[in-house]
Amino acid sequence: MEEEEEEEEARGFLARFVGEFPAALEEDSRLPISPLSRKASLEELHGESLELGLRLLAARGAPAGLGALLCQAALFQLLQSDLSPFHCPQEAVANGEEEQQVVLVLSEAVQRLFLNKLIAVATTWHHNLPKLPPAPARLLRCSVHAIKNTRRKMEDKHVVLPEFNQLFGLQDGVDRAYYAVFDGHGGVDAATYAATHLHVVLSKERTLQSDAAAAFKSAFKRTDETFKDKSKRERLRSGTTGVAVLIQGQELAVAWLGDSQAVLVRRGQDVTLMDPHKPDREDEKRRIEDLGGCITFMGCWRVNGTYAVSRAIGDFDQKPYVSGDADCSLTPLLGNEDYVLLACDGFFDAVKPSEVPHLVLEALRQLGDADGGGDSSREQRAVGLRVAQKLVAHAKAGGSSDNITVLVVFLRPPEQLLVPDVTTGTPEAKRRSASQDEPQQ
Repeated sequence: MEEEEEEEEARGFLARFVGEFPAALEEDSRLPISPLSRKASLEELHGESLELGLRLLAARGAPAGLGALLCQAALFQLLQSDLSPFHCPQEAVANGEEEQQVVLVLSEAVQRLFLNKLIAVATTWHHNLPKLPPAPARLLRCSVHAIKNTRRKMEDKHVVLPEFNQLFGLQDGVDRAYYAVFDGHGGVDAATYAATHLHVVLSKERTLQSDAAAAFKSAFKRTDETFKDKSKRERLRSGTTGVAVLIQGQELAVAWLGDSQAVLVRRGQDVTLMDPHKPDREDEKRRIEDLGGCITFMGCWRVNGTYAVSRAIGDFDQKPYVSGDADCSLTPLLGNEDYVLLACDGFFDAVKPSEVPHLVLEALRQLGDADGGGDSSREQRAVGLRVAQKLVAHAKAGGSSDNITVLVVFLRPPEQLLVPDVTTGTPEAKRRSASQDEPQQ
């Protein structure tokens, strides 16, 4: 029955989409959605096309799994095409003492071609819908909320991608879901770049299945390197911290740069996954000083009197003091995990990780009471989806003036978190009695 409902939903969306786009976009027509950049390298084209396609489809209510499959099919066709007519004159990009020629393409022209591939795939599927691959075995609910707060600009970005395998055509039988929060500074360019490309680079890592930690570290490093090339071409000056989670089979991989954080809650108790990179952390301070840099206090601890983070994508004027090397931890999933929370420092400046379990539990209770304790699955789902909004409001009321992004990935249905544990009687007792399992570093 569930498969029939998914197929009916897919057919309904495809009919609406083909009705809106009955033919290919004409050469001089305005695109229905703006590309991220004016020019892109061939390597960047992968991420920018997927981002654009997913954004277009999501705005029109596409089922997430179908949207990922459509984009993957359209991108495959795009990459088989001759893109040489869209090449820009080659530009020399300084790389240390050498210069390398980078092939750039005109984004608008190439993305028009990509969208036409997308329209063609949708039209074909509308007339003859192929058998869609099954949805992930573990369907995780996610609650996310982000605010600019009192800052002049919003420089946070986040990614919610439970359809990781469908988007990249991975068919090895291992379920994967990806989530990330990026906290930009000095502009939003670095955060936007990381949110567009990191998961794409990660999907191409050969060690993804055998060694997720190595794959994550390599993906962060490569993303930093390609953003450096873009920054030189376009004279960008910005950086971003980031925390990313890959749920791969029965393993939770968490990778991070800087002071954005992830917290796992198991049976009501927080489990330490990571130690954020801050300039005054003893090993970070020693690393920076060994390189010839310094840590100074100017309202907060700063690297060489500039950035308040010791590791980031970007910030190339302070490399290598501000390192682009990510850390990663691996934690086995035992089946008794409640959720994993990702957030930027705008949240954790006002909330300690140890406070997260109580705050989430209170948010679920308040939202459940406000909804009158509804029993329908739709009402229960709505309660879980609004948890992040409550957490963001709490951090703001607690004095945070920074951008705030909170993303909660429920590893079991949120309504179950309010059910007393049979061995302890109450959620609070359950929280106190649960034992912590430390992740592998």
